[in-house]
Amino acid sequence: MRVGFIGIGRLGRHLATSLVRAGFDVTVHDRDQEAVRHLVDAGATHAGSPADTSADADAVITCLPSPASVNTVVSDGDDCVLATLRPGATWIDMSTNGRAQLLRLAELASNRGVSTLEAPVTGGVHLAATREITLIVGGDQALVARHLPLLEAMGRRVFHVGPLGRASDMKVITNMLAFVHLVACGEALMVACRAGVDLAQAYEVIRASSGASFVHETEAQVILNGSYDIGFTLDLALKDLGLALERARELAVPVRLGPLVQQELVRARDRYGGDAWSPTVVRLLEDEVGLELRAPGFPATLEPR
Repeated sequence: MRVGFIGIGRLGRHLATSLVRAGFDVTVHDRDQEAVRHLVDAGATHAGSPADTSADADAVITCLPSPASVNTVVSDGDDCVLATLRPGATWIDMSTNGRAQLLRLAELASNRGVSTLEAPVTGGVHLAATREITLIVGGDQALVARHLPLLEAMGRRVFHVGPLGRASDMKVITNMLAFVHLVACGEALMVACRAGVDLAQAYEVIRASSGASFVHETEAQVILNGSYDIGFTLDLALKDLGLALERARELAVPVRLGPLVQQELVRARDRYGGDAWSPTVVRLLEDEVGLELRAPGFPATLEPR
């Protein structure tokens, strides 16, 4: 299978590399030439534009930072994916996208004889590096089955959650929950710190307790190190949480914690900048209390498992 891959940022480069290692014929495109060089060195072919990436592809994967960038790459102008992707091929969006936009673009693709799958991932960049990340897949069951070897080459667990749009919903739900956990984790660690509890020990006790969470196990480590580097920015967090809250409004679900966390993320972005890592939201509490949540022995970045 000839695969085009557009968007080889922190996450996409690991996913694309996994495809190359699995023996797929991969053509990549990104504005970051250093990322392109890394993939070419691994065995991929470079394409100069989205249209060039999709011209000879059986499937084209997009892994992009925003719905706007997905729209531009897939459907905008003569240099887009749908301008050259042949009938019978498949577009697979691995971005965190909005459900409405995904369905709109899928309809445009269908009008050109192109099928669509969505396959956003969850678990963190460090898990993508070793193919341990989880894929949430939406689309026709037969189409999913046909592309299962491709999907399984990138992630350890592949959940087919239903028709197109269902995976977009599921992804923003999981991210909303993660951001709530992140803010709660910072508050819990600060209470422990003010109480005089050793924070390294507090980390281990929480991890072994009923209060444990994936976010605590991972993101608390880079908070306690002081780097906050989880490879995911405040801008991206606000984008993803905004999609989740928009979907909640559409479904008339009166969520309350989500908007409170959104306010905290906005405050953190306004103070530290949108390019700051998302766990920097905890720094708001550190600044307010006048204590840093630090403990020895924790890594600056999460290592691949």
